[in-house]
Amino acid sequence: MMRQPAVYIVTNKPRGSLYIGMTGDLTHRVWQHRTHALPGFTDRYNLTRLIWFETHFEFCEAIRREKALKRWTRDWKISLVERDNPGWRDLWQDICGA
Repeated sequence: MMRQPAVYIVTNKPRGSLYIGMTGDLTHRVWQHRTHALPGFTDRYNLTRLIWFETHFEFCEAIRREKALKRWTRDWKISLVERDNPGWRDLWQDICGA
């Protein structure tokens, strides 16, 4: 199975807590967040809604982008989400095909 590097943001509600992550299997990783399969920040703050993502061709590109986004201010991150997803719609259905 071909892995597709992706950077993503999950939240608990519009303009709520934000988590930025990087993965090679976006569907599986978001499923982990949604089901609280792994303990940690996203589990503790109920960050289950996928609100933004972008795919990359190379893992090194995705890692660089994730690190850059984590250095951004909160306002910049919110602007990024609202540019592509102004309604803060959960994109889970879009990626899982359900």
